[in-house]
Amino acid sequence: MKILLTGGTGFIGSAVLDQLVATGHRVTAVVRSQKSSLHVQDAGATGIIGDLFNADWLAAELRGHDAAIHTAAGGDERDAELNEAVIDAAIAAFSGTQKPFVHTGGIWVYGNNPAITETSPLAAPDLTAWRVASEQRLLESGIRASVVQPGIVYGHGKGIPAMLAASPEAGTVALFGTGDQRWTTVHVDDLADLYVRVLEQAPGGRTYVGVSGQNPTVRELGEALGEVVAEDPAATIERLGGFGEALLLDQQASGQRARSELGWQPTRPSLVDELRAGYGEAA
Repeated sequence: MKILLTGGTGFIGSAVLDQLVATGHRVTAVVRSQKSSLHVQDAGATGIIGDLFNADWLAAELRGHDAAIHTAAGGDERDAELNEAVIDAAIAAFSGTQKPFVHTGGIWVYGNNPAITETSPLAAPDLTAWRVASEQRLLESGIRASVVQPGIVYGHGKGIPAMLAASPEAGTVALFGTGDQRWTTVHVDDLADLYVRVLEQAPGGRTYVGVSGQNPTVRELGEALGEVVAEDPAATIERLGGFGEALLLDQQASGQRARSELGWQPTRPSLVDELRAGYGEAA
């Protein structure tokens, strides 16, 4: 298929781009600069400079493609605005067709939950509360849309876990809160495989929790790096704001729907193993 990809130079998007190319798809990656265009070209895609906040422009581009995957972020306060524009464009371009559109959500919308599934009640923290209505609108739009809800994404020394790996001072690792909360995790390359499976197989109107089934505590992650020092949860929130509140969520999930419906089988090393191996050196 000829696929339009957003966020192709980002952490998740670059892994998705590599997987799409390896699977034999033709990829057009929307970028913001000539430098980024050359970067995606080196990865096997065609770069096109454009503005994702311009729904009319994006819809016109989408009409010339067989499918689309959205992994881009707007950056801080503009994330909600960007997602609304991209969803508007996808609905306008793909209505009345069977062209698949894969949208990126996030596991935090489920709040604290020891057994997250796609049908779990939503309890999003303030940081991601805007996602709920936006994703519901997309899934009820009638187009062949799917939402992937990635867990805490890791791999190649990047992602949120890199904040732990970068924190050691005087031989200690500073935790987020007490460290007793669990994070549900997924390697970025396994996640990229899931995106391609959703694109090729999913019927639309469905959500897929993208996690490996590994749910370590933050303390276990820190101890994989060295001696840990806990932090008062209130101090974490004061230091990091809404992002800190999200990092304190206690979440576990298995990702069973993706396995049973799409044959997805995560195979990469666990986050604990990667941290023990020297995460900062794995980039």
